[in-house]
Amino acid sequence: MNESLQENYARGGFGKSMPLGRRPALLVIDFVQAYLQPGSPLYGGAPIEQARIGCVTLLQVCRKAGIPILHTNVAFQKGGRDGGVFFRKVPALSCFEAGEHPELARFADGLEPVAGETVITKQYASAFFGTTLASTLTALGVDTLLIAGVSTSGCIRATGVDCCQHGFVPVIVREAVGDRAAGPHEANLFDLQAKYAEVLELETVRRYLESLQHSPA
Repeated sequence: MNESLQENYARGGFGKSMPLGRRPALLVIDFVQAYLQPGSPLYGGAPIEQARIGCVTLLQVCRKAGIPILHTNVAFQKGGRDGGVFFRKVPALSCFEAGEHPELARFADGLEPVAGETVITKQYASAFFGTTLASTLTALGVDTLLIAGVSTSGCIRATGVDCCQHGFVPVIVREAVGDRAAGPHEANLFDLQAKYAEVLELETVRRYLESLQHSPA
């Protein structure tokens, strides 16, 4: 049988679309200078810069819509013991050790948190693991989480899977996530859509947020 990958997955029952809720929030994951500055071990080049531009637009849209906005960053104690196996597996994470490279830990241009937005510091890939994210979203009454940031094959994927497992509808905003290479980026977006999340274009997200503003609660 000469079927496409999409046909194969559809035949297996994957890729079902989930309806989005009425109480969304935005989570911008780890969009800091370490991914944007040449010479950084995490530098991702043009694909990450393109994602930054998309994420800036998304952030502006979400601020205008008045939905809750959260950001994550990464920080480790000196030596990285609080990063455990993950820190040992990915030596590039040492750029987030306390006092080592503060310039790399700064939020990317145009993506700096403003007053009233929550910043959650994490040590592992998923923004949910070992943090207050789930309880914060629950307290806010959130049912749908728009996810942006870096990197698609790492922290975006891990957060998207955990988001689903915590009972929030994950929405990965295609233009606002990035990776250092196209292969892992596209493969993970495909798999997230197939099994765990909704992968939507920014314009679709914009229309979704506008629809909430113009419909009764």
